[in-house]
Amino acid sequence: MSVFSNPAAGTPEQTRDYVKAILALLGDRDPMEVLRATPNAMTQAVIGLSVEQRRQPEAPGKWSINDMLQHLGDSEIVWSWRMRLILAQDRPTLTGYDQDAWAARLGYGEAASEDALELFGVLRRANLRLLARATPADLLRVGLHTERGEETLEHQCRLYAGHDLLHLRQLARIRASVS
Repeated sequence: MSVFSNPAAGTPEQTRDYVKAILALLGDRDPMEVLRATPNAMTQAVIGLSVEQRRQPEAPGKWSINDMLQHLGDSEIVWSWRMRLILAQDRPTLTGYDQDAWAARLGYGEAASEDALELFGVLRRANLRLLARATPADLLRVGLHTERGEETLEHQCRLYAGHDLLHLRQLARIRASVS
């Protein structure tokens, strides 16, 4: 299993390794630049692909481009909620979620990739506006993630930027396998 697998029933060590690997993908890059660039990069990843290619997994048991776009949209919903909790409440609880259960139960395979791109874009713009008005003290506010422990909003910006880079890399790999 890859360090980038993030199973819902993972061990604390797996969770730590996942976070470390995601942050390593970001490295010294400015997380805000990555967060701003991701919507366009997602759109570029699907240009010229047919609906069938977007729905074709790169291998049996793996996600398709369409699944990945739906996941990114849902991840942005989750982050929108977490960010607002952190900014508005003192030390709120941030629940984890089972991304594979969401994919299976929320019909990722049947949803239109254009809808996922639109959802992601709207949510990311709203989140970036919120972050633009955040003060340095706001970025240090903490939420208590049920799997990862204390996380500042600043840490979450880095984590979500790394998450973006991971999935953009996967989109490129899947595109190459279905083109």
